[in-house]
Amino acid sequence: MFRTLGATVLLLKISLTIAYRPVFIYHGILTGADSMGHLVNRIQEVHPGTVVYNFGRFGGWASLINAWHQVQAAHDNLKLVCDLHPDEGINMIGYSQGGLLGRAVLQIYPDHCVKTFISLSSPQAGQFGDDFLHLIFPSLVARTAYELFYSRVGQDTSVGNYWNDPHHPDLYEQYSIFLPYVNNQLPSVNSTQYREALLRLNRMVLIGGPDDGVITPWQSSHFSFFDQKYNVLPLEKSVIYTEDWIGLKTLQESGRLHIIERQHVRHYQWHRTNDVIDDVIMPYLD
Repeated sequence: MFRTLGATVLLLKISLTIAYRPVFIYHGILTGADSMGHLVNRIQEVHPGTVVYNFGRFGGWASLINAWHQVQAAHDNLKLVCDLHPDEGINMIGYSQGGLLGRAVLQIYPDHCVKTFISLSSPQAGQFGDDFLHLIFPSLVARTAYELFYSRVGQDTSVGNYWNDPHHPDLYEQYSIFLPYVNNQLPSVNSTQYREALLRLNRMVLIGGPDDGVITPWQSSHFSFFDQKYNVLPLEKSVIYTEDWIGLKTLQESGRLHIIERQHVRHYQWHRTNDVIDDVIMPYLD
């Protein structure tokens, strides 16, 4: 009897040891949970038994509403998931806009349960460029888009909330209600929390590549961005890193920041191509 019980306990311990953490997935702009179906299936093929929570709100045009509204709703969903997994925690993947908003979700959730956060081709330092803009607002051009986005009306849109025009930094700081705050470029009563919440992570994984074609500059997926001369400033030379505004330097120095560059991947292939998923995502899902 005792031998059988001991074997049962041993098998239970082994099962718990090899089980994979649940995964929370946040979709991109103008899409929805259905668009992440291939990624969900691939995760469960490679890591059988993985529980995947595919965030289903704000699909299609609803993804364009104010970023803070989306972040708060996603926070409420993530909290329900964390309440189900208080001990082992979960991993989180945010694709495109969902990677930026997902990161903000963690920042407003000081006791979140996320262990690894994967930002999959997301405009973490903002967005500025015609290619992306014309996908959503065909009549706008990047050079003059600030006239819309840096206004009260423009700040009702998610794109306006992270539009980062390097030629108009003053207007960006004056009008933008989202990105300069979650990046701690502008101080707020939540600045300390925004940094400490990210430092709770075991790992932050930033994925992007030069052939993306949507995120502009593509290095924004690594928190790099244009300076006023339109040169891309490397992360290690940018003030968000040197001043450690949100903990990126601390994460890097402690071996918890992973920056991945992969060539020959278009924006819509990151979550729909098995070899890409297997190479840049699966190794970080424990």
